[in-house]
Amino acid sequence: MPYHHLDSSAVEPGHRFEWWCEMVARDVAPTRITTEHADDFPATVGTLALGPGQHLTTMSFPSIRSERTPALIRRSDPEVYELALIRGSAMWIAQGDNETRMRSGDLVMWNTSRPFDGRGLPGGVSRAVILHLPAAELPLHHRRLDRLLASSASACGGVGGVLAAFLRGLVREAPAVAEHEAVRLGIAARELAVAFLAHRLGVEDRLPPEPRHRMLLARIDAFIEENLGDPDLSPTAIAARHHISLRTLHGLFHREQRGGVAAVVRRRRLERCRADLADPGLAVVPVHAIAARWGFRAAAAFSRAFRDEYGTTASDFRASAGAGVATSRSGR
Repeated sequence: MPYHHLDSSAVEPGHRFEWWCEMVARDVAPTRITTEHADDFPATVGTLALGPGQHLTTMSFPSIRSERTPALIRRSDPEVYELALIRGSAMWIAQGDNETRMRSGDLVMWNTSRPFDGRGLPGGVSRAVILHLPAAELPLHHRRLDRLLASSASACGGVGGVLAAFLRGLVREAPAVAEHEAVRLGIAARELAVAFLAHRLGVEDRLPPEPRHRMLLARIDAFIEENLGDPDLSPTAIAARHHISLRTLHGLFHREQRGGVAAVVRRRRLERCRADLADPGLAVVPVHAIAARWGFRAAAAFSRAFRDEYGTTASDFRASAGAGVATSRSGR
């Protein structure tokens, strides 16, 4: 699986802070971290690989100070922009000429190639979801991007709201994401991030056509993922929501060789149903209820679609998945 989650509770109390600093250096960038909680540092770190050179990191930690110094940059620099969604207590960061206090629900960015000073403020647990964006892969010039360093923006609506919702969903589903799905989701995450940054800079119309197409497709992907459970999700509804024609929508999917829009929606719904049917925690939920949860109005239509996609009935798949879990437990 491309997802890994670690908790400092698995480490001896006196070594937890050192362990977490090593995780930050490995998964984000080497920084000088100090804290008043070094004797017992309750923290977590999770990583979701999203394809070559890109990943997502989740973190929780008590109050700290984190400094990226010129010496550390000279020693090691991944040359990455870090775009973070703040989810816990307030934080603060300064980089370049900017500084900002970040609250839960804010989006903020910093650059590993420039010194910064960041702090998780006292009074609660700091939590963040960090999308790592290699500078070389962004279609926006670094001089423009650097205007946004250490400058927070609310993710309550618009493009920022779409990006934040996508990141929250990505974290929620991370343990169940397969490797081939992670690559697709990584592309969508990057394009949504570029759309958000271009919007903040007011340069959406200056992007080359291909990035604009990819960003539109990424927003459509995010919309589909967020609305799979809506039985009224259709090509017409998707096109209307994004203010494009059906012809344009089908053209985008054809350009990416994805097949028909309706087929993509159906396949993703079936993937969600299949995951739920294999989940022992949902064993008491009727098959038809799981189908309805993911947007299938008619049980018969779902049964046919599932059998056509996976070569077995939903009930037989659930039974075989349950038997596999039981065998695994008995073996242990």
